[in-house]
Amino acid sequence: MPSAPATPPWNPDRLPGADGRVFLITGGNAGIGYFVAEQLAATGATVVLGSRDPAKAEIASAVLRAHVAGARVRAVRLDLADLSSVRTAVESLGVERLDAVVHNAGVALDEPPRRRTRDGHELMFGTNHLGHFALTRWLMPLLSAAPAARVVTVGSFAAKSERIDPDDLQSERDYRPKRSYGRSKLAQMYFGVEFDRRLRAAGSTVTSVVVHPGGALDALTTPRPPIQERTAASRLRAAPAALLVQGKHAGAWPAVRAVLDPAVEGGQLWGPRFFGLRGGPRREQVWPHLADPGVAALVWDASRELTGVDPSALPRSPEAR
Repeated sequence: MPSAPATPPWNPDRLPGADGRVFLITGGNAGIGYFVAEQLAATGATVVLGSRDPAKAEIASAVLRAHVAGARVRAVRLDLADLSSVRTAVESLGVERLDAVVHNAGVALDEPPRRRTRDGHELMFGTNHLGHFALTRWLMPLLSAAPAARVVTVGSFAAKSERIDPDDLQSERDYRPKRSYGRSKLAQMYFGVEFDRRLRAAGSTVTSVVVHPGGALDALTTPRPPIQERTAASRLRAAPAALLVQGKHAGAWPAVRAVLDPAVEGGQLWGPRFFGLRGGPRREQVWPHLADPGVAALVWDASRELTGVDPSALPRSPEAR
């Protein structure tokens, strides 16, 4: 009996077509989010850029159209630091279904003071994690209407060395910006893993995947002026780092594969191939601390209380009853 043909290796430069599908990328107007949007637009899909700044989103849309002939791209105003606006943003999408959302938008602060969202949450935890948690709740009807939608959460390699403090989730007692950023991304990743558990228990057709971009530097990134620029001097200074890390265009690859590759399954973690820092996208073992269901449930319950919504509190499908 002849063996089944081998699955061709994944090639970020030769992506499968996705005509007719609709993808939302939060923070799609800059950085890794822009390159996720550009690469997905090249598949023929409709790409929606979620951005809190309409002017920047329009610039990004124009740049994307200049690099992807016939790109189907538009923008929606989305401020993850204002929970009351998230549902309105979803209602303005104007689509019947959503095939994937990439939770990419984020805030990273380098210096004190500790800042807050409009809802009073620590800015990085509130934007990076709680905003996406609430967004998922309002997107679920659109995701459930698609045949096999995916929620792709973009974490960070910085979260690998962090741990959740259940008594200080929002860094009220001990605020250190870089650590608080890493913990906010770790909370996001716990959400992605726990969400898939809950989706499976509910018999949902939606799956949740967690990715991280590894090390991604502006100076090593393919230019996209005016939203992504680099000088010859900055590229020269960053050249030694290219042995370990890469540009943001490559940092987008794990998220793009998580959206498009039918072999990717819910609950998985994907990142760069070499040391989790650079190279093509590959599946990683879920980090031991990220695989702790007790901490994941704690983060979920706290997030539900802080936002007033629950992304998994939806009717079960008839098959799961």
